[in-house]
This record gives sequence, C-alpha cells and structure tokens, in this order.
Amino acid sequence: MRKIAIPVIVTICLCAFALSVPPVFGREGQEVLGGGYRIGARDLLEIRVFGQDKLNSTVRVTEQGKITFPYLGEVPVEGLTASELERRLVQLLEKNLYRNPEVSVRILEFQSKQVSVLGAVAKQGFIELIGRQTLLQVITAAGGLMRDAGKEIIVFRQQPDGTSSPLRIVVDDLMQKGDPTSNIVIEPGDTVMVQVDKSVPIYISGEIKNPGVLQVLKSRIPTLTQAIIQAGGFTEQARKGKVIVTRREDRGNTKKFEIDVTRIQSGKDKDFQLEENDAVFVSKTWF
Repeated sequence: MRKIAIPVIVTICLCAFALSVPPVFGREGQEVLGGGYRIGARDLLEIRVFGQDKLNSTVRVTEQGKITFPYLGEVPVEGLTASELERRLVQLLEKNLYRNPEVSVRILEFQSKQVSVLGAVAKQGFIELIGRQTLLQVITAAGGLMRDAGKEIIVFRQQPDGTSSPLRIVVDDLMQKGDPTSNIVIEPGDTVMVQVDKSVPIYISGEIKNPGVLQVLKSRIPTLTQAIIQAGGFTEQARKGKVIVTRREDRGNTKKFEIDVTRIQSGKDKDFQLEENDAVFVSKTWF
C-alpha cells in the first residue's frame, strides 16, 4: 500500500501579540523594558567605571543576591534594576574613593529569570523571562510547536514547600480557540513541557481514490468520514451504505463494524470514531 502523509496543522494566531511581545532572548532586555528588569541570583553583570579600568569587572550575582566589587567588597544587588545599581555604586564610590564617578551596568545573562521549555517545540532549552511573559509568548520564543505536539502542555511550577504542581493546558484552547484563561503567566523556574505525540496507522482500501496507510497522530485519530476525506474520498462505484471497519482487540481477536456512511452524511447517525490500526474497507457497488 502507498503511504499517505497527513499533516497536522497547528494554527497559531499571533498577530495581536506581535507588537506587545518583548524580545525574550535579547541581552539588552533591561533597556527594552525601560530598565524595569530586576537583578536576581546568578545573573551575570558587566560593570564599567569611566576612566577607572581597574574597577571594570564582569561579576556573577551570588545565591545571596550580592556581588563582590573592587575596594567596596560585597554589595547587595538583588531586586535592583541596572539603573538603580548604577546609582548605588556611584554613591558608594563617591563616599569611599572617587569624585563624580560615571558607572554603567549591563546585564549579560538573566539566569535568575529562566524557564525551561521541553518536548515538541522547535528549540528546546532555557528561555530568559524579560518582564511579564505568557505561555504563548514563551512557546513562540522557543520556535513554536512541532507537528508532533500532543493535546496538552504541562507547566510544572515549584511550590514553597518544594513540591512541583503541574498545570495542564489544552493545546487547542490556547492555540486555536484563543482562550485567555489558558494563556497563563509564566514564572521564573517553571518548566514548560509540550507533550510529544506519536504517529499511528489507519489502513484504508477498496473504492477509495487514494487507498493506503494514513499516518495520523495518536491524539488526533480521525473519524471514519474524516479518514475517507483524507484519503481522497469515495470513487464513483463505492458502496457507501456498507463500509467495513476491522479492529484488532487486545487479545488478538478481531471485531468488525458495518457502517452506513450515507446516514452519517445526512446527519442521521453519529460519525464513527476510528482507533489505532483500524482497517477500513469500501466495497464496490454492483448497480
């Protein structure tokens, strides 16, 4: 049989967000946000003092929220913006060493405000949170969803007692329906896991324009009429009133279903939900 690749399209409507989403990977995030980013533990800072090369340094903020600066020793910096830290260093240097020093602070790495994004996204790894970021913005920064994305996105969030609480978001609610309650705000330390789906076969043969194997995602197995459409539809000689679906059960037994597709098409019967490895056969009508 010929394989028929059936793409699963995940539509992401981002037009409304495009103008409001700040760059997530930019190293100049504090400038983009008007200096609003607040320094935290593990951030990497570049500090320059004009005309005083011996004071220039690149330092990592400790877990206690401090840096060690030449001649000043330990300086608390956690919770300050880059501009606020510049003013603090100016005050300390004026008090102890220099007159009218000019200090610049640049945040090179935003380690304290990271989330990890894993699973069915284009770019797995850590993403820096610059300001307030939603789930949709974080997924966009990770390159978007892959074709094998499952039905759910799970956000693992650390609780004060050390436990991790999972938040489950339905992909269709977020991406297609635009449900605002699904587009939650992501917090530093969150882990965003996009479920990875797997491809499963549906076999279709007989009076179908493109018989073969439909490769579909397990979380999105089509109904009988959907599978027939994906395979090109019925031929003119198809016996639509007696379509046979053969299903293999767990113990190796097989079960057959005889379905009148004309009744489904007319709205008299509910569409028949296929399962993994189902075999659909459409016979030929003789009149």
